[in-house]
Amino acid sequence: MPSKFVCRQAALFAPALLALAILPHNAYADRYRTTQSDFGGVGLLQTPTARFADEGNFSFNANRVSPYSRYSISVTPLPWLEGTLRYTTLNNRRYSRYESFSGDQSLKDKAMDAKFRLWQESYWMPQLAVGFIDMAGTGLFSSEYLVANKRFWDLDLSLGMAWGYHGNRGDISNPFGGLRDKERAGRAEGDRGGNFNTSTYFSGPAAFFGGVEYQTPWDRLRLKVEFDGNDYRSEPGDPSFDAADSRINLGAVFKVRDGIDISAGWERGNTAMIGISFQTNLMTGRGPQKFLDPAPEPRAQLPAGVAGQSVDWADVSSRLKDNAGFEVEEIAIKDREVIITGEQRTFRDEAEGVTRASRILDNSLGEGSYDWYTLVNKPRGMAVSETSIKPQSLRDYEDNSTDVQGLRRGIVNATPSVVSKDVVHTPELDPFDWGLSLGYKQNMGGPDGFILYQFLARANAEYRFNRNNWVRGTLGANLINNFDKFEHRGSSNMPRVRTYIREYLVTSDVVLENLQYTYTKRLDRDVYAMAYGGLLESMFGGVGGEVLYRPFDAGWAIGVDANWVKQRGFRQDFDFRDYSTWTGHITGYSQTRFWDILAKGSAGRYLAGDYGATLDLSRRFSSGVIVGAWATKTNVSSEEFGEGSFDKGIYFTFPFDAFFAKSSTSSGTIAWNPTTRDGGARLSRQYSLYNMTGARDIEWFNDGFGRMVE
Repeated sequence: MPSKFVCRQAALFAPALLALAILPHNAYADRYRTTQSDFGGVGLLQTPTARFADEGNFSFNANRVSPYSRYSISVTPLPWLEGTLRYTTLNNRRYSRYESFSGDQSLKDKAMDAKFRLWQESYWMPQLAVGFIDMAGTGLFSSEYLVANKRFWDLDLSLGMAWGYHGNRGDISNPFGGLRDKERAGRAEGDRGGNFNTSTYFSGPAAFFGGVEYQTPWDRLRLKVEFDGNDYRSEPGDPSFDAADSRINLGAVFKVRDGIDISAGWERGNTAMIGISFQTNLMTGRGPQKFLDPAPEPRAQLPAGVAGQSVDWADVSSRLKDNAGFEVEEIAIKDREVIITGEQRTFRDEAEGVTRASRILDNSLGEGSYDWYTLVNKPRGMAVSETSIKPQSLRDYEDNSTDVQGLRRGIVNATPSVVSKDVVHTPELDPFDWGLSLGYKQNMGGPDGFILYQFLARANAEYRFNRNNWVRGTLGANLINNFDKFEHRGSSNMPRVRTYIREYLVTSDVVLENLQYTYTKRLDRDVYAMAYGGLLESMFGGVGGEVLYRPFDAGWAIGVDANWVKQRGFRQDFDFRDYSTWTGHITGYSQTRFWDILAKGSAGRYLAGDYGATLDLSRRFSSGVIVGAWATKTNVSSEEFGEGSFDKGIYFTFPFDAFFAKSSTSSGTIAWNPTTRDGGARLSRQYSLYNMTGARDIEWFNDGFGRMVE
């Protein structure tokens, strides 16, 4: 039962916000920006707000308010959606009651949050959002809320109502009445967690929360005052928790520099808080200047034209590779068109390579010899797209005789077609390639330590028999790790296709991570195929194949893969264990034109023999960074699956040239999976036909063209 004092505070606070909402406000403060809450995600201190960071914002947050330490990643993949991943260290609670299992390590709670904008702020109306905290985790800190925000000059006011953890004070009975007016059920003993426990959403008593964030005249400093909805009398696992002396929290945020905030506060009337936040934007990040790239060839003064037979095509081919990143397979002539077939191996933005190639051809052929230069992009021997540029359009753009739109109209994208042409040059294939790189592996959130890690030195080598056939392998050697702490041996009720992770990580310091033969072929105008065999990944070897149907610039595709695999030995050499299985999926792809969202839906058989489906949603930003999330549900029950109930996670794919001073078409992926289980486990294939044929999407080219002319 709420006290009269609490109800009176809430009753006074709501009309105050309403009164401010109907006052005219002549302008938004130009200095306004969002800041992160203790839990991660835009908010005040303990409570969220209806505000969202700029689209594409990515932040890493670390926060300490006794007895909790919170580490979170928050991202705004869409202007109306915020997602947060968080680990909370409960320093007042052991990971396990059994010291032999986890020693004295404190409990680590994993959580995923989501916030959705329901209404965007207008002149009269506040911004409105609904959110879910720990929406599919253990439920230790789970909460749901509705919150509104209104800005007035340098003040941003919020008022909301929370259920669950943030509504534990119970100011009011549940406004949903009999539909949800019941005790909020906790998770039963032995509950594996990980399910979307929708039956508890918006249930039980509720409480008001809100506050004010003030941008001071000093741009670096923001102040926060918060009215908390939690009484801290029901903290997880600690009946002796020092409850709140006050529901007013005070805080300040100091901007050290763009992208770095330090926060401090006094919460619960008795506890200090300190935190730090690092932020960047995936929409606008362009990476370092590419000073290690060769400068585009300067335009040479040539005669009106050069006869084709007098051109040093071998020299042209070499310059196309070195300066335009285009490894030439053949050069041909058709009427007044030069057709270059090959593969772009340097520039992530295809438009960059096309315009550089046009300059090289102009310098070699002169002005007036040919009307079109066409580059047929043929990655791994599969003709995917062709881009034709009218050389006069590029000359006019460089002379300021036309604008960006005029240049784009002079570039035509199409699906490759078979035409009769005169081949004038076919360079020899360089069959061997190799390189060194640094590798990283980790296991997070286990009983042996919060983060167990390993850094490796990797040697990669590839031998190409021809452009469609190659063998590639990766050898990894341990540099430094703390896997000596990795003592917990996993268990499973299913075939152990992934839960032998400890054995694969600690058995050998030198491992053959993969060694695969691959063959690719374009079967028809829109059909591509790939076959492969060998040591396909760290835990499985075998044979398989994939077929993809992808119409040019259609925004959709459908593929099928099938694989027979056998489990590799723990040393990751050429030994195998007894377990083998068939696995494969039918996958549909849909690339929306709104926010560049790619939806992938797969159905089929997984490594442990279970059947089910995977939904994967991802957003590609203009910087090239991809943020995605997946969830897999199979015919395995939550009890049989184990902790987590079903497979799910998020991933970030980063183009390497976002970090280095030299252009590259390569990228790396970091995935976060709350638990490693055997259910829903998929084969980690080295190549995907959908990724290899990415240039069939014209938006792929347009994105690069836009960056090139910015």
